[in-house]
Amino acid sequence: MKATATRMSKAELEARARFRRELRQFERASEEAARAHEVTWAQYQLLLQVGGMPGRDWALVGELATALALRQHTTVELIDRCEAAGLVERTREEDDQRKVRISLTALGRRKLNAVAVAQGREIAHLLEVVRGAIGQAAGPGPGDSD
Repeated sequence: MKATATRMSKAELEARARFRRELRQFERASEEAARAHEVTWAQYQLLLQVGGMPGRDWALVGELATALALRQHTTVELIDRCEAAGLVERTREEDDQRKVRISLTALGRRKLNAVAVAQGREIAHLLEVVRGAIGQAAGPGPGDSD
């Protein structure tokens, strides 16, 4: 199968570069917010995935590995560090002892909330940039003139 070459406009490249730059700035601000609340960036990411699991307050190890784009054993090591820091706890499922639920402790919930609140302004700014980049990539709408 032959790939079709397309050419991006200068405006599209500029929008993409700005998005990547702003995304990295957001990540850096988030890393600093996590550090200020005495958790690592990786720990915060794990806490966020557990706390943000739709419809429940826990996540399975495999779900976390997928959400964090990590290998299973790397995720388990991160969970070990979070558990040692008192941020999460493990519970085996009664129906299937092979499945381990990861839940936030009270400390983990406090740390997650503190970092998430600290990120408020930065995430609002990033969303603004994303909307602009999407608009730039879409080009003029029907009836718009140059």
